[in-house]
Amino acid sequence: MKVRVLGALDAEVNGTSIVPTARKPRQILALLALYPGRVVPVPTLMEEIWGTELPQSSLTTLQTYILQLRRMLATAMGPEPAGSAKEVLATRYGGYTLQIPTEAVDVYTYERLVAEGRKAFDEGEDQRAAQALRKALDLWEGPALVDVRVGPILDIEVMRLEESRLVARERRIDAELRLGRHVELIAELTDLIARHPQHEGLHSQAMVALYRSGRQASALDVYRRLRQRLITELGVEPSPQLQRMHQAMLAVDPRLDVVAGPRRTSTFDLYAA
Repeated sequence: MKVRVLGALDAEVNGTSIVPTARKPRQILALLALYPGRVVPVPTLMEEIWGTELPQSSLTTLQTYILQLRRMLATAMGPEPAGSAKEVLATRYGGYTLQIPTEAVDVYTYERLVAEGRKAFDEGEDQRAAQALRKALDLWEGPALVDVRVGPILDIEVMRLEESRLVARERRIDAELRLGRHVELIAELTDLIARHPQHEGLHSQAMVALYRSGRQASALDVYRRLRQRLITELGVEPSPQLQRMHQAMLAVDPRLDVVAGPRRTSTFDLYAA
């Protein structure tokens, strides 16, 4: 069984999809897939489906949804021994579990690659870090669970994954900036700061990429527009760290240039207090 959640929900057994069309069984399958081999308690499943206002028949209805998923599993599995669908989608004390290995779910492959990339980055192995993080990000095919109407539990998981995706992308860009790929990153960073107009880390990366590409005026303009937005919308100045980077660009600080060899910080971190 293979499950994809980084994009549209997809789950296949022997090449046959077992993703139900009905909303609530889809939610159950998605939630179980995010915790392979672990018991998801009945109250958690109920909260995901109905929130805090449970219908009187909630337990019976939940059991009906589980039965529907098992039937789809059994059909996809074919002439296996009796009860095999119940072994994959198993009942445990207090809840249900999807008995599949973690590597069968794309999220766990993604998180393993991200961990590898972060470790390589911290060790100054920028090429290996960039490759691992790019492979992790390539697993995404749009927003997580884009075709599932999420409840309160899945909503938290989707937000966590999206934040992880952004952090991984930022770290990959750090590694590629340290490799001197500033020109190639400008278009991507221009798109990112448009999508995240108050994210100082991404703005600092855009400033560095532009500055190293000989576009000092454009780099300073990125800072000016961010500062104006922060003051207008939030009533705050950019962080002292970003202000020091801005001053460094005005002063043509050599620390902004690409430095050969392993480094353990991003350029932005050089201007921390």
